[in-house]
Amino acid sequence: MNTFRQNLFRNKTAVVCASILFLVVLSAGFAPLLASHPPTEMYNEFRLQGISSQFLLGTDQFGRDLLSRILYGARVSLIVGLASVAISVLFGTLFGLMAGYFGRKIDGFIMRIMDVLFAFPEILLALAIVAALGPGMFNTILAIGIVNIPVFTRTVRGAVLSVKNMEYVESARAIGAGTGRILFREIFPNVTAPLLVQGSIAISGAILTESALSFLGLGIQPPDPSWGGMISEARKYMELAPGMIVWPSVAMIITILTFNLFGDALRDLLDPRHRK
Repeated sequence: MNTFRQNLFRNKTAVVCASILFLVVLSAGFAPLLASHPPTEMYNEFRLQGISSQFLLGTDQFGRDLLSRILYGARVSLIVGLASVAISVLFGTLFGLMAGYFGRKIDGFIMRIMDVLFAFPEILLALAIVAALGPGMFNTILAIGIVNIPVFTRTVRGAVLSVKNMEYVESARAIGAGTGRILFREIFPNVTAPLLVQGSIAISGAILTESALSFLGLGIQPPDPSWGGMISEARKYMELAPGMIVWPSVAMIITILTFNLFGDALRDLLDPRHRK
């Protein structure tokens, strides 16, 4: 653990990305304190206003403060990203452990279901689920969580196949350890590295999918702020108030790119094959 911590601090990409993510999480968590105006409060006399001392990033078509809406939109994106990936990790880990360890019919049954889910483009499958369940934050989280389960199932299954016949697993079987103990005390701790890497990258994908759903009107519903919803609303006012589309786009790009780069840095730290 100490060696990993030392390598983490030596990796400049990881340190920079972790610092940016910390600031994003901090901004989202303290949005009520940092926001100068309520995110849904309308100031009709200041509609489509540019940068000013009163509205640091300007206002939208209803006179709502863009900075406040971006801060609260960050909260929405992080909640959706983390919660949906948590669902994916939970079920993907369980299915991957069972498929990789038991093999044969169980492996075939689970992986054929995953293949069916993989056959659909991610955004189309998420759209179908949200359309069936209805828009809203909970259904968006559930839809994105279901869509990402096959990725984690394959990741964990591959890791289990590589370690299930190792000597320490055979030793646990020889002393009469039960299946549950072997899976969760012997195998699972040794497959967490690829799980962490895939999880950090999946968060960025979940944020992007949530933004796409909100952009299409099937994710977070107005007047609640969402980066995708803000970009969708800004299409009609790009020439009058370009900041409406620029600032939420910049916030989303920085967050997604940082999660991706942090995932790559984790991969380099945790996988010896990628170390330079």
